[in-house]
Order: sequence, then structure tokens, then C-alpha cells
Amino acid sequence: MVGIDHAPPPFFKRGPAPLALLTFYIAISLAIFVVDLRFRSLDLLRQSIALVVDPVQRVAQTPGSLVDYSASYLQGMRALQNENNELKHAKLTTAPDLERVAQLEAENERLRKLLAVKEREKAKGQVAQILYTARDPFSRKVIVDKGQQSGIVAGQPAIDEAGVVGQVTRVFPFSAEITLITDKDQAVPIQIVRNGQRSVVFGLGNGQLELRYMPANADVQIGDLLVTSGLDGVYLPGFPVAKVVNIERDSAYSFARIFCVPIAGVENFGEIMVLDARQPLPPAPPEVAGRGGDSSDKGNQRPKKKKAAKAN
Repeated sequence: MVGIDHAPPPFFKRGPAPLALLTFYIAISLAIFVVDLRFRSLDLLRQSIALVVDPVQRVAQTPGSLVDYSASYLQGMRALQNENNELKHAKLTTAPDLERVAQLEAENERLRKLLAVKEREKAKGQVAQILYTARDPFSRKVIVDKGQQSGIVAGQPAIDEAGVVGQVTRVFPFSAEITLITDKDQAVPIQIVRNGQRSVVFGLGNGQLELRYMPANADVQIGDLLVTSGLDGVYLPGFPVAKVVNIERDSAYSFARIFCVPIAGVENFGEIMVLDARQPLPPAPPEVAGRGGDSSDKGNQRPKKKKAAKAN
């Protein structure tokens, strides 16, 4: 076995010294940096690397981008919802005065020559959200989120931005039931804007209304606007109620059948305004002129009695 080397192989293969390698790599880096700065020779390589790395970068940035986009989206949705609610509230707040413009203009024409006109009652109320409809399929009723804790009482009228919706018929601690004007048991005294004629409109239960007890030759036309007359003491005068869409005149009957559709979004869900109950009008003060006349008559009678006594 002569000539066989029994020495073990080296455990570590030693190469160039680490300091020499570091110096070599630094020299190459500086050389590449100088060449690229002077001759722009690595632009193509840089673009190729960027083309390969760009999808990886985008994938790595996707979670952060999604989080930022979701946050901005939710914040924008919240801002839009707040703005939408504020606009709805403002619209409902100004609706009572705006809805009576047409009726006020017609009344102004009739009262133009009068010297004094009484100030109209101002409509005030609170906004309520419609929660759901009543379970009875044969009635037209909705439930709102305002009740006794908000000062709601039975009999208060309800409107939206277009016209009359209904009337509060039942009140609970935290909710209230509103019977819509299209319900069969609901009636609203109205006035035709075009000619000032008064009547009563009744709900039919199918989303329409009927103007009853009008003679067959009554001055009613398709398209006439019906507003509240205020004679019932519940609704303020001048709120839009319905519009005439069909008239059936038959000489065999004394009354015409006049069908109307509500102006307000009666069958639509949303927000409404529950108006405050109307205050009873104060009694008229006694006439001062009548008192003065009585006192003057008494004063005129006293001297006559004295003269008669002297004569005796």
C-alpha cells in the first residue's frame, strides 16, 4: 500500500482573501457607475429590469392600495350619506312653504282688492323616517320612527317634499302609525286651485283617490290640482293633495266619478315631516264700537230724565 496518501481532504477550501474580494467588487461597482454616468450604457438593462420588477412591485403594493382605496371609499360614502340626509332634511323643512305657492297665488288674485289680509299659519314639524308598512294588506299605513317621546300625538298631518302623505292615527312610545291618504277610511277636505271650489277626496285603497259628491256638470277638468282647504282643522290650507286624471260623467247619475292620483310619494318609502297640530283660533274680541255706542246712548238718556224731573 505504498504510495497512497491517507491525509484527509481539507474541510474548508480557501479562496481569495475577503478584503481582496471586497476591494475587487468596489472597484467594479465604481467602474460601472462611472461608465453609466458618462455614457448611459446601462439604460437598456435598467429598463429591462424595471419591466420585470414592475408587476412584482404592483402586486406587493396591492394590499396597501386596497386598504387606502377602501378607507377613502367608505369615507366618501359616509360624507355623501351625510350630505344627502342634510339635503333631504332641508328639502322637507322648506317644503311646507314651497308647496303652498300655487294656492297662495290663486288666493292672492281673489284677495288683491282687499285692504287687509290675515297672516297665514306657519307650518312647523319634525322629520321622521318611514320604517315599514303595516302588516294588513287591505290598509295603507306606514310606521315611522317618532312616537310619544318625540311629542307626536294622534291627528297630526304628515307631508313630504311634494305634498300630503297622510295623518297620524296611532302613537306608540317610540313609533307612530300614519294612515295614508290612499286608505279607504281616509278623507281630506280639498279645494280646486283653478276655481276655488271645495269638496272632499277619499282614498280608494289601490293607490288612487276619488273626488266624491261633485255634480255631473261640475267645473272639474283633467289636470286640476287639488290642495287642502283647511276646513277640517287638521291640515293647513294650501298643501298639494292630488291631481285629477280621469272623469266619468253619466247623465243617469247625479254625481260624476272623478279619479285622482296623489301628488306626494305616498307609496314610496323615505322620510316625511310630521307637522305640529293646528292651534285653535282665539275667540274674536268684543267690538269696541258697540260698547261706545251703548255708553253714549246711556249718556244721552240721563239728561232727558233730569229735564223731565225739572218739568214736574
